[in-house]
Amino acid sequence: MNIQKFFSYATLNNIREYTRTHKKTSILIGIVIIGAGYWSYKKLTNTGGEIRYVTASVEKGTIISSISGTGQVSASNQIDIKSKAGGDVVYVGVVNGQSVSAGTLVAQLDTRDAQKAVRDATVNLESAKIALQKLQAPADTLSTLQTENALAQAKTDLQKSYDDGFNTVSNAFLDLPSVMTGMQDVMYGTELTHGNQDNVSAYNDLVKNNFEQVSVFRDDAVTKYNRARTAYDKAIIDYKNASRQDDPAKIVALIEETYTTTKIIADSIKSTNDLLNYVKDRLTEKNQNIPSLLSTHQTQLNTYTNETNSHLLNLLNIKNSITSGTFAINEKTESLAKLKRGADPLDITSQNLSITQRENALIDAKANLQDYYIRVPFDGVLAKVSVKKLDTISSGTSVATLITTQKVAEISLNEVDVSKVKVGQKATLTFDAIPDLTITGLVAEIDSIGTVSQGVVTYNVKITFDTQDDRIKPGMSISSSIITDVRQDVLVVANSAIKSQNNTSYVEIFDPALVGSDSSQGVVSPIAPIKQTVETGLSNDTETEIVSGLKEKDQVVIKTINPTTATANSTTPSLFGSAGGNRTGSTVRMTGGR
Repeated sequence: MNIQKFFSYATLNNIREYTRTHKKTSILIGIVIIGAGYWSYKKLTNTGGEIRYVTASVEKGTIISSISGTGQVSASNQIDIKSKAGGDVVYVGVVNGQSVSAGTLVAQLDTRDAQKAVRDATVNLESAKIALQKLQAPADTLSTLQTENALAQAKTDLQKSYDDGFNTVSNAFLDLPSVMTGMQDVMYGTELTHGNQDNVSAYNDLVKNNFEQVSVFRDDAVTKYNRARTAYDKAIIDYKNASRQDDPAKIVALIEETYTTTKIIADSIKSTNDLLNYVKDRLTEKNQNIPSLLSTHQTQLNTYTNETNSHLLNLLNIKNSITSGTFAINEKTESLAKLKRGADPLDITSQNLSITQRENALIDAKANLQDYYIRVPFDGVLAKVSVKKLDTISSGTSVATLITTQKVAEISLNEVDVSKVKVGQKATLTFDAIPDLTITGLVAEIDSIGTVSQGVVTYNVKITFDTQDDRIKPGMSISSSIITDVRQDVLVVANSAIKSQNNTSYVEIFDPALVGSDSSQGVVSPIAPIKQTVETGLSNDTETEIVSGLKEKDQVVIKTINPTTATANSTTPSLFGSAGGNRTGSTVRMTGGR
């Protein structure tokens, strides 16, 4: 037994029991009891206090943006036929009073510049297409052979650099042993004191009593000589163990070691020479005798400096040569692989975009060329031809006045709406006097100067009818809808789904989708919807285009039904006619939109 049946059963039994004893008042009391029971049942089962969501799926469709306006039907229409281009008039094909049909050529401007633009655009398009064909074409035999030969030559050059590198190292070790032997004699020979003391100590003692700083030069020379000796001893062993048939990595390592060792030796030579220069300068200041051996040693050191500098330059050049050769091989290897692999997909995509751009440029150039031919927009009579051959006119110049008995619509638009309207746009027209009639038309003329009334600027727009209907009479009120933009096969949602926050548009979505939420009453969701940022495009009174942020079949919230709880002072009658306690009811407020 459900709860509704329970209350029904309970109240009916109460009525029977009460009837036995109270006769006439039993019916009234029974009704009160039944009402109280049903009210309790509704209170227990009511879900009006929960938020309900109405959703819709994102679908693809066509969205049309239009401008609406009102006006009247005019029986006679007079418009100025204006040139869209500027230039010299080379042909006038009509005269005053001539009857003309739509498309009749009124005048032609000099088209040489416009035709040149079309030719240039055509050539550019063909050039882009040829470039694409070259990209997509397989590598020709000659190009492949040339690239392979260049790679082979780079490998030969690199091998020669390895050989030259080993030779450069060998040349260095022809001189370095004698340099190190000479340095040993300069530093630790005993010629200066005839066997009593090594030279470096003797040079130190010559001036140490007066110039204690000499010990700094001596210590530096000794330290750097010992470092040079250690590096040389290792390098000479590595060189003796090396061969020009070693793999390239070992040869490169040998070149690097020899270069580093030679730098250390050159530094040692400089430090020793600095010591001798300091001693010579101090002895000269004191007018003391300068040993002839000091000058001999300085000459030797200068010779060693020249030799080490020469080897350093040669070793550095061969290092750079090997580095350049390695880079050249890598570059030519990649070039050959790319040649065999064909065009890069990104290059092809880029070239296709270039073709599209040039196709558009050609379309624009051809359209611009047509502007040099000024034609009649609809049937009528030319009341006045305002130009003659060899006249020079500018864009917007009126070349003729056309009168027609064809019915047209004249509507007024504000300055915001008229900026979106262009001549040639489609329009839909309806009539207050003929509710079942809807016809189409074209925007034929737009006022260049607006009319100001009480601070509001309006512009008159004339719309020609595509078809004529005898029921349409001059002076009839008319409503028009001018189509300003159409987007087909785009994602659209109801305007009520779009919301804004901090200059950003978003929608609320459910993922996964709710079941049954597309009904007008909506459904209750255990979870709140998610905010999804979107980029919007074209919109009209009911729908908005979604450029990004959603995909087809996504479920968006188009209406939220929020509960509003109110307290009502209602009384529940007691069995004895006295007032009962208060109770609370709820009402539902339906809200939608942003």
